[in-house]
Amino acid sequence: MIKVNVRVSRFNPEEGNVKPHFEEFTVEADPTEKVLDLLHKIKWEQDGTLAFRRSCAHGICGSCAMKIDGRNMLACESLISNLKDPTRVTVEPLQSLPVLKDLVVDMDDFFKKYEIVKPYLINKTPPPTKERYQSVEDRELIDESTKCIQCAACTTSCPSNWKNPQFLGPAALLKSYRYCFDSRDEGMDERIRILDNGDGVWRCHTIFNCVEACPKDINITWHISELKKKLVSREY
Repeated sequence: MIKVNVRVSRFNPEEGNVKPHFEEFTVEADPTEKVLDLLHKIKWEQDGTLAFRRSCAHGICGSCAMKIDGRNMLACESLISNLKDPTRVTVEPLQSLPVLKDLVVDMDDFFKKYEIVKPYLINKTPPPTKERYQSVEDRELIDESTKCIQCAACTTSCPSNWKNPQFLGPAALLKSYRYCFDSRDEGMDERIRILDNGDGVWRCHTIFNCVEACPKDINITWHISELKKKLVSREY
């Protein structure tokens, strides 16, 4: 067991003039535990007012995405032993989203952008009696993009998103790829007006922050580049 000094960003809008600030807690933990375990110990044993999101605790739901030592990560996947200094950790809310309380951010704008790109199969052809068949090769084109868990780690790490809040963001564009490149989808014409503008794919400047931040190791920048190619090929 080791003692870990945990610096946690605190903010409660109901406290009036109190600005966001850091509070420090000392937690005894096993190096094989996760940052989420540290937050649980603080909330359950030291300060029950600490607010953060978590659900599955197994890297599937994306609820516990936050900044850990300056990087966007999932708290449930961040081993204490893998930290730069296992005895000290700084935890902050995701950047560029409004903070509701402590580590909880307002995800409304993030999911509105997700809805804008029409993240569902569009196919007006009458369905066959069994299924809309898709070959193994066609499935491979979209396989990696289906692994997104909508944690917002990529979008909130993107400098283009920091500069332009209207930018759809990496997560929404990745979801666009997932359906635009689906061999069963017929919605490209509906999505092209959403994607082919200054707030769509062309706002991406290939910075690769999203790739580094993605907890599922999705090459998001490559997928966005493929979307750009698809748009250009249709135009010319």
